[in-house]
Amino acid sequence: MPPDSQPPLDEQIAIYQREFRDLDPQVEKVVNALSRLDRRMSVAYGRQLGTLGLGSAEWEVLKELVMAGDPYQLWPGTIAKRLGLTAAAMTHRIDRMLTAGLVTRERDEENRTRVIIGLTDLGREKWLEVMRSASVFEEELLQDLSPAERAVLGELLTRLLRRVEEAQPDASGRLTDLD
Repeated sequence: MPPDSQPPLDEQIAIYQREFRDLDPQVEKVVNALSRLDRRMSVAYGRQLGTLGLGSAEWEVLKELVMAGDPYQLWPGTIAKRLGLTAAAMTHRIDRMLTAGLVTRERDEENRTRVIIGLTDLGREKWLEVMRSASVFEEELLQDLSPAERAVLGELLTRLLRRVEEAQPDASGRLTDLD
């Protein structure tokens, strides 16, 4: 094994057990498998975004605007809070997206001291392109699981996520600004 690669998961857990005898190997296998899967999926999604001319920063904003529903508008502060960003980082991100034609920034008609960010047709089309590409990747990822196994896995992961979200309610955003 090259010195810069990770050992197979079972080997890693055996090493951990050798060094820390109180380790529960089943727990460790689940947690490490999830961690490795998350890392690899993040890399794969990042590559897909790059082929479509987007970065994960832009994708996050497009996703928030789509999640808001028609007319696909939100205040920058709302987006920043949901993404765990500072106002300055959000402004920088929005400026880049304005230049790319993905979003609009207009005065909020209900409160002229505020601005509102809106999704452009190009931004929505980019979002749809990413979703099409991601759905192919995700189908390939889960191809070895039956529909019943997918349902069980989805339920189990949702239970784990719920537990983490309840234990760490303030951990949905970034630990530090990456922009």
